[in-house]
Amino acid sequence: MDATLPPRLRAVLCGRVAALGDVRSGIDKRLVTGPHAVGPLGLAGDEQADLRVHGGPDKAVHVYAWSHYGFWRERWPQNPLLDRPGAFGENFSVEGMDEHTVCLGDEWRVGTARLVVAQGRQPCFKLNLRFGVADMAQQVQNSLRAGWYLRVLEPGRVTAGDAIELIERPHPAHTIASLLALIRDGVTDAAALAPVLSLPLPASWRKLFERRTSSGVVEDSTHRLTGRA
Repeated sequence: MDATLPPRLRAVLCGRVAALGDVRSGIDKRLVTGPHAVGPLGLAGDEQADLRVHGGPDKAVHVYAWSHYGFWRERWPQNPLLDRPGAFGENFSVEGMDEHTVCLGDEWRVGTARLVVAQGRQPCFKLNLRFGVADMAQQVQNSLRAGWYLRVLEPGRVTAGDAIELIERPHPAHTIASLLALIRDGVTDAAALAPVLSLPLPASWRKLFERRTSSGVVEDSTHRLTGRA
């Protein structure tokens, strides 16, 4: 990440549900211009295919750091998806921040909208299909370059180029990268997870960390990462 850049919204992107291999997905996001409305369920006109695991208030807006594209271009220099924002299904392409500098619960003002960082992204097998790389979701998870989701506290309008103003940071010790690392590394130690369970977690993450604490067992992520049972 270029720490000299002030946090800003580089691009705004939306997508419609369409075929992706033998499934359907809204991962193909395209640039939108001008002020764009964002409400409790996300950007106007944006779609998600599987609402059991995508979309909803806790995943209203997906954010991805533009600085990560350089890392992925080094690995996949011939992939045209990496020529523009939207390759990872993001709604906001941002500059001046990434998973190591964004914390759970961070409250932002972007344009006229007020937003809060709700959780990190747990990548799924649809990234494998999108990139034509069998283990792309696993690579994204391992790298901690997964992105994160926003909940909308106050609807408004956002425009590419808007500054991202940090209003409040109630949990500075809990970056998105640190939380994603707990998931990636299969941490089950109750003492390590106790501080996390005190956070304002979305229901899915609370369930995940509570199960690990009570059982000492890591959930099976095979289906999420590969699409196979």
